[in-house]
Amino acid sequence: MLKIKIKTFLCALVLTLSCIGAPACEMLLPPISGASSQENSSSKDNVSIGGNSSSSGKNEVSSEETVVPPADIESGDLSIHFLELGNQYTGDCTLIKAGNTEVLIDAGSRKGSAATIVPYIQEYCTDGVLEYVIATHADQDHIAGFVGTSTAKGVFDSFVCETVIDYPLTNKDTVIRKDYEAKRNAEVALGAKHYTALECWNNENGASRSYTLGEGITMNFLYQKFYENKTSDENDYSVCMLLTQGANNYLFTGDLEERGEESLVENNNLPKCVLYKGGHHGSPTSSTEELLSVIQPEIVCVCCCCGSSEYTSNVANQFPSQAFVDRVATYTDKVYVTTVISADGKKGESMNGNIVVSCIDGEVRVNCSANNTLFKDTEWFKKNRTMPTAWLD
Repeated sequence: MLKIKIKTFLCALVLTLSCIGAPACEMLLPPISGASSQENSSSKDNVSIGGNSSSSGKNEVSSEETVVPPADIESGDLSIHFLELGNQYTGDCTLIKAGNTEVLIDAGSRKGSAATIVPYIQEYCTDGVLEYVIATHADQDHIAGFVGTSTAKGVFDSFVCETVIDYPLTNKDTVIRKDYEAKRNAEVALGAKHYTALECWNNENGASRSYTLGEGITMNFLYQKFYENKTSDENDYSVCMLLTQGANNYLFTGDLEERGEESLVENNNLPKCVLYKGGHHGSPTSSTEELLSVIQPEIVCVCCCCGSSEYTSNVANQFPSQAFVDRVATYTDKVYVTTVISADGKKGESMNGNIVVSCIDGEVRVNCSANNTLFKDTEWFKKNRTMPTAWLD
């Protein structure tokens, strides 16, 4: 059934693509609402395409980009956006754009984050239709933005969401979970399809294990045992998805923890991955060696408010944790982080900002809205983390 919604927003101008002086077009990113840019020291390891200086002249901010050598593939253009959330709270929101198809994975971190993430999505989803929406699990920092507030309409009220895929199980009996499911069910009543990740894996009730997003681009739902087995750890209910684009693979595991990652590896033939969204915001209990040794990521993007004491006062375990850094360092130093806590601990500031990983004509690039400084080269890292041996060279 054709679903029609009256939109209350005006779509922003379609982003301009420029191909001047670079082998692939760079996306001009929109400004971030609700977060200010932190000064970072420049990275020396990226492929240089130019540089900017801060207005004070004290620190140079890198505008260099990371380039991964082209894969031998033929497929459509792809961009993956890791969004800032407009506040000092950690959460996830990832937009995938494959041609004219958009996929949104999660919408954290608070209901008010809708004021930041919805306008960003509108810049890219110019027809107002999200073909796929995925809610990995029922924690607030992954679903609150779907709901929104009385003054900042959430994702479900701002877009036509054609297919919603979410968690098969949850232990949550919270207001935000009930609000999310009420908004989701209202969307279904208007014509959206709703499946769980387990239904996708089993190819049942109209769901599919694999969806074609564009030319040569598929979205593949993976299996892990906590889709159908109870656990005390809500994070292990996370929906897991592998995006494939010819020879390039991109892995998304929500907040999956050690036991969930073990099951993920056991039950799927996971490939090496160009991109991995750092599990559970760079927690010490995710991104285990068992998983990393299989996927061997080239680029890792972490969605968090770096250094926030929201979950722990132990600096070593604050996102992204020292344990996470030590494990990932074996495989890559191309680690990017969206947001960092301000010096007074009261707001979020841009570390890399909105992180965009794009693949155009087979070449994978990273461009960020604030700067492209690698995590290891930031001032925060130098003050709060121990440099792994693998990153000393």
